[in-house]
Amino acid sequence: MKRFHVHLHVDDLNRNIAFYSSLFAARPARVEADYAKWMLEDPPVNFAISARDHEPGLDHFGIQVDNDADLAALKAQAQAAEAPILDEGQTTCCYSRSEKHWVTDPQGIAWEHFHTLEGIPTFNESERPAANACCTPTPARSACCTPAAASGADKSCC
Repeated sequence: MKRFHVHLHVDDLNRNIAFYSSLFAARPARVEADYAKWMLEDPPVNFAISARDHEPGLDHFGIQVDNDADLAALKAQAQAAEAPILDEGQTTCCYSRSEKHWVTDPQGIAWEHFHTLEGIPTFNESERPAANACCTPTPARSACCTPAAASGADKSCC
């Protein structure tokens, strides 16, 4: 199964959890001090919000898959579109360990293609105390993760 993914930054996590819980008629599947995620079935959407020192608004879009074959197919489609790709391989972010790559569209919007392997107890296992970046490889969010800088990127903040 493929699931559409949207990640937003919010200014007040609790207020937004209440709003989206009412809007979706569902409680989040996961809530942390800085993060919440709904795994909606109809339509199939992985909708996440976080309050991590960013301006409120869109962080990124994505497609979550259930297996490596679907992830490879998405990567092939991105390559066919001649999109810049940042292949992170197995990494951690958003309280999950995933196999993922990032694609940037012509407007500069990041798209995450990922296969979640397991949940983890921290937002990012390699998070530095001073780091406040999310996972998105866009210059506005985290210069270390941009596809153009991937060859020398410090992936500990991605």
